Amino acid sequence: MSLSKLSVGLVGWRGMVGSVLMQRMSAERDFDAIETTFFSTSSAGKPAPKIEGCKVFDPILKDGNDITALKAMDVIITCQGGDYTKAVYAPLRAAGWNGHWIDASKILRMDDDAIIILDPVNMPVIQTALAKGVKNWIGGNCTVSCMLMGVGALYKAGLVEWMQTSTYQAASGGGAPNMRELLTQYGSLYAEVKDLLDDPASAILEIDRKVTAKQRAFSPAETANFRGVPLGGNLIPWIDADRGDGTSLEEWKGGAETNKIMGWGKQFGTTEVPIDSTCVRVGSMRCHSQSLTFKLKKDVPLADIEDMIKNDNEWVKYVPNERVATEQNLTAANVAGTMTIPVGRVRKLAMGPQYLGAFTIGDQLLWGAAEPLRRMLRIIQAA
Repeated sequence: MSLSKLSVGLVGWRGMVGSVLMQRMSAERDFDAIETTFFSTSSAGKPAPKIEGCKVFDPILKDGNDITALKAMDVIITCQGGDYTKAVYAPLRAAGWNGHWIDASKILRMDDDAIIILDPVNMPVIQTALAKGVKNWIGGNCTVSCMLMGVGALYKAGLVEWMQTSTYQAASGGGAPNMRELLTQYGSLYAEVKDLLDDPASAILEIDRKVTAKQRAFSPAETANFRGVPLGGNLIPWIDADRGDGTSLEEWKGGAETNKIMGWGKQFGTTEVPIDSTCVRVGSMRCHSQSLTFKLKKDVPLADIEDMIKNDNEWVKYVPNERVATEQNLTAANVAGTMTIPVGRVRKLAMGPQYLGAFTIGDQLLWGAAEPLRRMLRIIQAA
């Protein structure tokens, strides 16, 4: 199939993930070879956006709920969110549409007729699915995708007996309003103690007391996006729904999605790798990080593990397990807005030579959300 003949409908291009996707598609000149039509659920009939490098097939925004208009597309890429997928996907398929659906939301992610896309990690799974006629391509959980971009080499080599992870997930995982709320809280906390901070003689315990009191006094409106809990100067050791078994939905995704990405589990007729997680929201803006503990199936020299990670893909960056290198490379401030996936703190653990520790971080909006979508479009081109 030639991408030059594909009509591509874009939905949700204005939101946070959609905006990053537009930036990446423009930078990589993805628009050059497609006929682009922009859809909107709220502004149909208005002029389509002007995006560098994009010559729109239709200069007017189409209605994102118009099944007939959507049916005219060969490919639909949506970053509009789960409610949109719930409302439109099934009626569109029922109307006979047989195009490729590329979706950033989680709604279809675990369906048997859907593949979680992360091609630097699971290209063989994607190619097999394409050959079988699969048409649903779903972006993965942001933390899982960033983790596999960093240490996927260990999984590809079949070395992982099990993995446990503790995550440190940014406000962006909740959405743009969550990021705004975090910054607003930081500003309020600063304002509360500015006079004391300006006085070198002020007592730090008094500053701390006032900050804590302010955190506890935030109104429901000031903490609405994190269920009444302040994230500024704080952390929240629970993300997503309570599954009723002591785990959150986010923690379940760690195992379920990692295995599905790799092509393991009941859907593929193979055995899953056990993965357990403890997911924590922290006051970072847009980078998810995680501390990893592996039990490997055999003792592998650290030098070999380093080579495997370094050579797995062009975006992973192996960081020596040294203080300065870690401080300079393995932080959210260093990684935000980049395609780089640093992996560091790699070391054998006291539990035994088969136990390995590591730490990785990635931009939640790039490899964690937008990038796999645009790359899937390119893969469809080459199919």
